[in-house]
Amino acid sequence: MMRTQENYPRSFSHIGLTVPDIKKAVEFYADVMGWYVIMEPSTVKKERETAIGQMCIDVFGEDWEEFEIAHMATSEGIGIELFSFPHGIKEAPAFNPFNTGLFHFCIQDPNIEALLAKIVASGGKQRMPIREYYPKEKPYKMCYVEDPFGIVFEIYTHSYELTYSSGAYAK
Repeated sequence: MMRTQENYPRSFSHIGLTVPDIKKAVEFYADVMGWYVIMEPSTVKKERETAIGQMCIDVFGEDWEEFEIAHMATSEGIGIELFSFPHGIKEAPAFNPFNTGLFHFCIQDPNIEALLAKIVASGGKQRMPIREYYPKEKPYKMCYVEDPFGIVFEIYTHSYELTYSSGAYAK
């Protein structure tokens, strides 16, 4: 497909995650992932007097009074927006990658074994063995995990471009 002024690759800004305990989530993601806290946990109350208050009503509707929010960032500046709602369900939804919707996000660390050990030691779970994309050819590895709150994500040892430009699905 030819690129035009109207069709160019957009950059990824941030992802929003709902967690049961904002302070524990910030601690986990800062300690285990090394993500920067760019806005400490704070409370947002439903009101129409500020731009943020009105935006939150537009997004969440009227069935809330307040929630907690924190903002973090990865080493390359991708934002992680954490939400915690007092009236929300505190358990993660059932893992069902077959349904339409967000399936997972992926982070990258060349020392997948060490990161996996930190995740498990901090209350997370390893969902599968570490697998190699190109056994005996290239050291590209991956693994699915869960944070302590049941949010599923993936770890790669190498960039997305390197992993897939090498023909991971070719026989």
